[in-house]
Amino acid sequence: MSDDIAIRVRDVSKLYKLYDKNSDRFREALGLTRKKLYHEHYALHHINFDVKRGETVGIIGTNGAGKSTILKIITGVLTPSDGTVEIHGRISALLELGAGFNQEYTGMENIYLNGTMMGLTREQVEDKVPEILSFADIGDFINQPVKTYSSGMFVRLAFAVAINIDPDILIVDEALSVGDIFFQSKCYNKFEEFKREGKTILLVSHDLSSVAKYCDRVILFNKGEKLTEGNPKEMINLYKKILTGTDRERDEIDRKYGKSKTKPVSAADGMKTENEESADRNYENHSVRTNNTYGTDWKSHFEINPNLNEYGNRKAEICDFAVVDENGMLTNAIIKGSHFKMKTKVHFNETVKNPIFTYTFKTVRGIDVTGTNTMFENKIVQVAKRGENYIITYDQNMDLQGGDYLLSMSCTGYVNGSLTAYHRCYDIISVTVISDKDTVGFYDMNSKIEIEKE
Repeated sequence: MSDDIAIRVRDVSKLYKLYDKNSDRFREALGLTRKKLYHEHYALHHINFDVKRGETVGIIGTNGAGKSTILKIITGVLTPSDGTVEIHGRISALLELGAGFNQEYTGMENIYLNGTMMGLTREQVEDKVPEILSFADIGDFINQPVKTYSSGMFVRLAFAVAINIDPDILIVDEALSVGDIFFQSKCYNKFEEFKREGKTILLVSHDLSSVAKYCDRVILFNKGEKLTEGNPKEMINLYKKILTGTDRERDEIDRKYGKSKTKPVSAADGMKTENEESADRNYENHSVRTNNTYGTDWKSHFEINPNLNEYGNRKAEICDFAVVDENGMLTNAIIKGSHFKMKTKVHFNETVKNPIFTYTFKTVRGIDVTGTNTMFENKIVQVAKRGENYIITYDQNMDLQGGDYLLSMSCTGYVNGSLTAYHRCYDIISVTVISDKDTVGFYDMNSKIEIEKE
């Protein structure tokens, strides 16, 4: 293996045999039948990639794409059915935190146990103990059996042990955000320290902001196969299309990479044709989660909050909605600083004067961050007649800080001087802002800084 390669994966596959009944597994194990009693499932299928020394590489993909499986094979937790993995350097793996801990041992004893499992001598582990104890910060509990620990103390110690063993290669599987917010800050600082030191890092995460911020290159997995690889922005955009696209859009992705010959179609094209559909249909008092009465079906691209709070007299009804990124893609993941749109389709079941259309972004703790409505923006609809449809488009830049937000939409109005809710949908979907640079607070002032020496 070349000196500049830290990890080399060649033609790796992982096959699982799935049995309908346990008795079938038993019969086959004892050689009682020649008939194949199992179904084959490839968790991984002919995976190839290299990770260079000092490189930070991300692996992204939908649930079940094979991301965690490949990490377990690289770290030796699983054995591949076919193929080879070559490693150059000592690996520290943050897979299932604490998986190598003995519940009966004390925290201190587990530090030595894990250190020796990593190939360190007792003297080398002793040199690392002060750093581990300082990082974990669990006080006198370090001398108590870990079975007495709270879940928070357990993950703090497990993370501290794994990340302070001075590895050449760090493998991380969804394990950076553990413990309270202060401990999370320490974890991210340590991660950034690893990058500055030129360590090799292989990261699997659904946190696209972390992937965009830290990774030099991203590998995209889909259905057990390596689909492609490239710079973080391109791969995140492709991942979003797989995650929220239609079957036709997914087929187009497969076609582009030689797996399908389906004619391409874009999300933007789909929206344009659907906007022109007739809305002359009878009203049915359905939830926005299930209502397909009025044509467009943008909302099928999004995971709607199962605990959605919606109410109103339904004189007007939000029947569809969309979040559209700068590339015209239907997605709830928007890159900070990019241009995006939100669309709401409202059907009027009765004639309404001066309807007001709104949206609001909230934090996961319920704090209103920003929002607007057509009254604030002086976009007035004098009368919306029964049977009419209106599509409201909010066109803006995304200046919120990286993180997850909840989006609410509504149609309201004033009747005899009192605010009336026709249809309100609180926390309808989550929107993730992907950022590689955050400032203080909820949004970025986009400051331009100059420094002069007098």
